[in-house]
Amino acid sequence: MATVGNILIVDDEDDILTAGRILLRRHFAEIVTCRRPDRIPDLMSRHAFDVVLLDMNFGPGESTGEQGLAWLQKILEIDSRVVVIMVTAHGSINTAVDAMKLGATDFINKPWQNEKVVATVSAAVELHRSRVEMESLRRTNKALSEVVTRGEMIVGDSKQIEEVLEIIALAAPTDANVLILGENGTGKELIARELHRRSSRRERIFLPVDMGSIAESLFESELFGHVKGAFTGATDDRTGRFQAANGGTLFLDEIGNVPLHLQAKLLSVIEQRQVTPVGSNRAEDVDVRIVTATNVSSNKLRNQSHFRQDLLYRLNTVEVTVPPLRERRDDILPIARHYAKVFARKYNKPDKDFSAAADKALLTYEWPGNVRSLRHSIERALILSKGSSLEPADLQLDGLAQVSSERDASETFNLDDLEKETVVKALLKHGFNISRAANELGLTRTSLYRRMEKYDI
Repeated sequence: MATVGNILIVDDEDDILTAGRILLRRHFAEIVTCRRPDRIPDLMSRHAFDVVLLDMNFGPGESTGEQGLAWLQKILEIDSRVVVIMVTAHGSINTAVDAMKLGATDFINKPWQNEKVVATVSAAVELHRSRVEMESLRRTNKALSEVVTRGEMIVGDSKQIEEVLEIIALAAPTDANVLILGENGTGKELIARELHRRSSRRERIFLPVDMGSIAESLFESELFGHVKGAFTGATDDRTGRFQAANGGTLFLDEIGNVPLHLQAKLLSVIEQRQVTPVGSNRAEDVDVRIVTATNVSSNKLRNQSHFRQDLLYRLNTVEVTVPPLRERRDDILPIARHYAKVFARKYNKPDKDFSAAADKALLTYEWPGNVRSLRHSIERALILSKGSSLEPADLQLDGLAQVSSERDASETFNLDDLEKETVVKALLKHGFNISRAANELGLTRTSLYRRMEKYDI
């Protein structure tokens, strides 16, 4: 007995219902038959049908197909995911076209061929499964987006942030590619998510990809997919990031670190709007909006020895520069207070304000890691603070700044101290770019994150 496929057959001929039930029950999990179409709503309320085989005409002398078309619309109103196959002894091209326009997937003529019916219904069951999975993915993506962005919002009163928000408002409703420039930790992914949230693709997937973490040897496989047997270790087909983001927004972070010879492959896909999986000869159409980001300076991007200019022109239809936190100090306190409330809720802590001394410390610190390090500092302070308000000592702002001076003043051979110092220096050197700092340290990103947790960096 088959374990998948719930089928409803609606026809006013007992012979058709009997033949359909006998034929299909060998291939599908449940077969329900019905002579009267007015029972369809009740049956659909009690059964989760994958496929409905629907007669076009009910009653003697009926041949226009109008009854079938009316019930087709009713079925799809009840459940838009159900796959409907029209069945008629009076089929015509015009009637079939009308049915397809209204949402039918296929049609079968009486008398039918058993093999064709089984093949058609099998394909319909698979289509229904795909529809259910797609809807589930959309719901999951929406839920994930809400979770990811809960507490994550663009906060600030500075003129610089107002200008960024103005560009977002103008660019988001379009499908224009957007390039976001800024130091690490300035909130480039947050800008990208806001562009997606305000776009017509908001109900579809937002897929971020850290280009700096993709090995060159896996570049094409990761982005464009591969077919089984394409190379050693390719034991299954793999969907690339472009195909996975189809219909939505693909956010390519650290785009400035992609080697020149791989930039050409990326340009080809963006221009043609097609990807060819590794090992395949068949190109697949993709419909994605491309949003990219980099901490590489604008001048360096415009150096053709570092970055292809034809690719740059494809990516920066709209260009947004997010200024570092030290250049928009008016935003520091609003951001700090925002995250204080966020983390108070997250950790079930009482709301705490900042003392005047803490405000001064926040405003005078240089914030080499920008909003990311500010956020981390506030989170740590909220967790460890024992007082009724947050004080400079809770923020531990001198921890990073004093590492080098402490090392010079009092040399130590403690391995933990030396490791912490090395990690901090690498992070500062690369502006808290985790991928590049990890690479210089000879660590994986995960290992670097573990050390940052260990040393409370």
